[in-house]
Amino acid sequence: MGKTSKITIFAAALMASVSGAAYAQDASKAIKIVLPEQPANLEPCGTIITNVGQILSQNVTEALTVIDAKTGLPQPKLATEWNRVDDNTWRIKIRPGVKFQDGKDLTAEAVAFSIKRMAGGTMTCNNMAKFGDRKIEATPVDALTLDVKSDRPEPIMPTLLSVVMVVSPDTPVDKPVNNPVGTGPFKLASFDTQSVALERFDGYWGAKPAIEKASYVWRSESSIRAAMVETGEADLTPSIAIQDAANPETDFAYLNSETTAIRIDTAKPPLNDPRIRKALNLAIDWEGLTQLFGNDVKRASQMVVPGINGHDETLKPWESDPAKAAALVAEAKAAGVPVETEITLIGRNGIYPNGGEAMEAMTAMWQEAGLNVKLTMLDVADWIRYLQKPYPEERGATLLQMQHDNNKGDAAFTIPIFYRSTGQYSTVSDPALDTEVDTALAASGEDRTKAFQTIFAKARNDVVSDIPMYHMIGYTRVGKRLDWRPDITTNSEIPLANIQLKN
Repeated sequence: MGKTSKITIFAAALMASVSGAAYAQDASKAIKIVLPEQPANLEPCGTIITNVGQILSQNVTEALTVIDAKTGLPQPKLATEWNRVDDNTWRIKIRPGVKFQDGKDLTAEAVAFSIKRMAGGTMTCNNMAKFGDRKIEATPVDALTLDVKSDRPEPIMPTLLSVVMVVSPDTPVDKPVNNPVGTGPFKLASFDTQSVALERFDGYWGAKPAIEKASYVWRSESSIRAAMVETGEADLTPSIAIQDAANPETDFAYLNSETTAIRIDTAKPPLNDPRIRKALNLAIDWEGLTQLFGNDVKRASQMVVPGINGHDETLKPWESDPAKAAALVAEAKAAGVPVETEITLIGRNGIYPNGGEAMEAMTAMWQEAGLNVKLTMLDVADWIRYLQKPYPEERGATLLQMQHDNNKGDAAFTIPIFYRSTGQYSTVSDPALDTEVDTALAASGEDRTKAFQTIFAKARNDVVSDIPMYHMIGYTRVGKRLDWRPDITTNSEIPLANIQLKN
């Protein structure tokens, strides 16, 4: 049975189980959000994927902590306080009086279950990538207290806990789900191949949202999404292209937390030669490419945005030098590197506005430099197979279009993922670099910042396992019914409770 058939059957069964009362809500308090792409699933362990997080995070599921968008510091959510017991252990106090949407109580046991489900290895958990190769376990101390222990010192554990989505203990532990049950202010009403619907959970522990129901649909074309909001067919789209952001009354630009890049598979020839990896960076007409994203974007030299601990403002982006790129390719060829080997650039449909056009342009530039690059565009469910380990055995030499979201305040959410040998998205295998990463992660204060900056410099100048593109500017269209503005977290989540309806 195909993926679409399974989703359709599941959705039909779910719809049948929803009572008619669920839809007897005030239509004026219902909103529609149009996304760029269909979510591959609604698994809470995948909320770091944009189209999953924008639906589930802080709506259906909640974490122990939430990161303040202005300070980057962890704030209480399902946890009310935390203290470090020893180098490897943090004691967490759980918020009392919270219920899951299935009526069960939130307890330390329930949180421990969610952490085990995420970190236990019985299923692939995208969110676990944010922990790098850390091993964590949770042990209840009493009904509302638990200890979270890591296999090495972790000074920012409360920040890391912001990606642990807490789910009902009745959730299967060994397989992804499409019917998540969390503690958030909204619960799932339906999910099919056309839309997702959420309804307000009246047993929510916090303040009651103004919105009673939210539906999500998806359209790949930016102009269509913008038109839907303009005509009132939808109320909000979180992402439109710069050319469609033409109405100052409804369109808002914001510095989001995304860094766009191309990951290079350093294990496969000819990409295992550093001359080829440097040529890939030098061959790009960066000034011309920037026109697809607007002059407000910032060229990237590293995989975290300014303001994240470890970002180095002195590290310069790659310059455009097509002649030098071609010379490096020729030099590698003369040394016996098989530069004629086909390299597959794997793009993702709908990953960001004008993303497909950017991949077409970059492919042509690399071909001009003498490399045999072919472009393949995939939907997210197929693309993600190449993003995370274990990578497909048959992949060959690949470049991967990606964007990396770090709005958590610290490069620990980035460096081990991409540059440690065990990193979920890493194509690097360097024991010496692994040691540097581990030392940086255990450090604090200025030592931590400097260690991260050193690693980013090595990643840029020596390892060259990626092609940093841009720190992105997002463009959002907000309908006139809504009182809401985007911020740095919008590409990761759209908390419905923060949206107010105008009178």
